Amino acid sequence: MNSTDVLEVVRESIIVTLKIGGPIMIISLVVGLAISLFQALTQIQEMTLTFVPKVVIVFGALILLMPFMLSTLVTFTHQLADRIIGMGTG
Repeated sequence: MNSTDVLEVVRESIIVTLKIGGPIMIISLVVGLAISLFQALTQIQEMTLTFVPKVVIVFGALILLMPFMLSTLVTFTHQLADRIIGMGTG
């Protein structure tokens, strides 16, 4: 395995990490902005108002996105295993 192969594996790892974590982070960001806007408009400064809805929505998004996240991770793992097997036979 040369440096080009290592860089390719690192690049693919970063892309998979962004695919898995990106949607949850974006959902969390949107929910946080919506709650902050609601707090600014109503001047309600309750700490639980920022925490509880975000946790519930992110948990729901995790449940909904779990099949996509799992298939992405399994595909990457299979590709990585195939690459390792290819190194052994080559």
